[in-house]
Amino acid sequence: MDETRLFELKQEIDEAKEEVGELKGKKKLLLEQLKEQWGCASIDQAAKKMEEFSKQIQKLETSIETGLKELEEKYADE
Repeated sequence: MDETRLFELKQEIDEAKEEVGELKGKKKLLLEQLKEQWGCASIDQAAKKMEEFSKQIQKLETSIETGLKELEEKYADE
């Protein structure tokens, strides 16, 4: 391996290290935001919370559909 190739590899390594540092910073920021806004200390907790929200949404959608059907039936007869 010649000196030029070693220099190129060093540059690639330095760039990769910089990118890793930036990504770690973004991850930390996003985890802090997740904790502040949603009370989740981890991705696993956020996934569980998202499942809970999905179930709540499904229940609300079912309730709305039932209510609409009842209204349609009530006012269809009039």
